[in-house]
Amino acid sequence: MKMSRLVAFSSSLLLGAALALTGAGVANADSSAAAVDYVALGDSYSSGVGAGSYDGSSCKRSSRAHPALWAAANSPSSFDFAACSGARTGDVTGSQLGRVNASTDLVSISVGGNDAGFADVMTTCVLQSEATCLSRIATARAYVDSTLPGRLDSVYTAIRSKAPSAQVVVLGYPRFYQLGGGCIAGLSEKERSAINGASDHLNTATAKRAADHGFTFGDVRTTFAGHEICSGNSWLHSVNWLNIGESYHPTAAGQSGGYLPVLNSAL
Repeated sequence: MKMSRLVAFSSSLLLGAALALTGAGVANADSSAAAVDYVALGDSYSSGVGAGSYDGSSCKRSSRAHPALWAAANSPSSFDFAACSGARTGDVTGSQLGRVNASTDLVSISVGGNDAGFADVMTTCVLQSEATCLSRIATARAYVDSTLPGRLDSVYTAIRSKAPSAQVVVLGYPRFYQLGGGCIAGLSEKERSAINGASDHLNTATAKRAADHGFTFGDVRTTFAGHEICSGNSWLHSVNWLNIGESYHPTAAGQSGGYLPVLNSAL
């Protein structure tokens, strides 16, 4: 089974480290290291919006996004970067899954935030009243409860059908605000807390669906802790009026320090 190559790759790294420590060493890395076929699916958090260094396409794929960073560090035999800004679950099944096939060993994906209306939530909260903001968040949470699980099931089932032997890593979303203190972020503490709670709610639902399909869930809230908006060392853009599309997306540091270690630890 082709997935054994990814297992062999991990085993070869451990064996190489052990031999080096005992002084035996190895002349060449295991050839399986170059045999992994990797496809990166999903939305703007996977394409790298906010990190800069884009490929010029409307999808805004960044060379600083965690899939590209992983591929650069691990030199897989193939890397297909299909993630796209604005993608919803239907976009993944409709236009991205064509990159996945029976030869695919590794798939990473982040999706669900756009389905739940994250962009509209943030626009509502920034531009309208606290009451309107909280109401819009409640609507998003209800969608996560009622509709999103079925949409995620459709995506995950399709991935497994097309790549029956692949390891699949489902990456979540960070909390957006560090609470407490005197942060001036244009939102009340109650609004910031509700936004964080909605992110937690989305992550919980996504992790459950991923686990039920036998996929690994990568929780980035731990790596982003201390680097939220209002932290003083944020790895997330706040509202960027000069480039509104980058608002509330990870910076290059968020991709390399927040997402990439979680992807690495999942493999």
